Amino acid sequence: MAQMTTTPPIADAPASPSGPARVNKPRRGRRSIAASIGLHTTMIVASLIAIGPIAWVLLSSFKPGYAVQSSELTLVKDPTLANYEYVLFDTNFPIWFLNSVLVAALTMLFGIFFSATTGYALSRFNFPGRRSLMMVFLVTQMFPVAILIVPIYTIMANLGLINTLPSLVIAYLTIAVPFCAWMLKGYFDSIPNSLDEAASLDGCGPFRTFWTVILPLARPAIAVTGFYTFLTAWGEVAYASAFIQDDKKFTLAYGMRQFVPQFNPQWEYLTAAAILVTIPAGIVFLFAQKHLVSGLTAGGTKG
Repeated sequence: MAQMTTTPPIADAPASPSGPARVNKPRRGRRSIAASIGLHTTMIVASLIAIGPIAWVLLSSFKPGYAVQSSELTLVKDPTLANYEYVLFDTNFPIWFLNSVLVAALTMLFGIFFSATTGYALSRFNFPGRRSLMMVFLVTQMFPVAILIVPIYTIMANLGLINTLPSLVIAYLTIAVPFCAWMLKGYFDSIPNSLDEAASLDGCGPFRTFWTVILPLARPAIAVTGFYTFLTAWGEVAYASAFIQDDKKFTLAYGMRQFVPQFNPQWEYLTAAAILVTIPAGIVFLFAQKHLVSGLTAGGTKG
């Protein structure tokens, strides 16, 4: 009987640790070097364009008048603090500053209260005219300020509030409250109704539930509301120019116009005043900035 011979099996090639060999393909979403250079160049140019005017105002505030109006481009020529001294001690700037702080603070406080209570009512309660009220808030945002000045001025004149700071607070609330109420309604919609029901079982009424349970959870949206209402009153000039007639009752935005008369603009004083005006707004932003993104995004989750 013929002896059968068997060939040894061919040993399998060791598998690579990473599995079967794959063709190297570029990762999805990975940018090429040229695209990255173009993107970063665009961002740098955009940043310079945004920062450029601010840097010009800051540098010009330390220059004398002739250097600001000179056609020669220089960073700081003959630096001086005389511009700030003139603005702070030889004009009514401190009075305008106090007027603006008072108007902006009252607008912020009343704006937060009215917007929060209105947004909570629209979010939690069904009452006659609810949809109509929401539509009114939406429609009021479509009108420019120039159209609203005349009817609001007529109302203020009939109430005897022309040339008073309360007239500005009321006017600014008409701008800020509708938008903020819509935003806060969206934020309150994102808070579960079960919290209201649990508070009701514990004996809390609607206002106590709102004040002790819901409002602490809405701090990000409240921060956004406060920041928006403050800026609305801090930099507005149209209503201030229409309602205020006494120099000592001017706000900053309107008072600063005196530095740029028609035939002799004083840019060195205007730039110094502009830098001083940005300081309070920057402080408010520092306190509110950690809540701004979360408040805006959460407020847009539900309508």
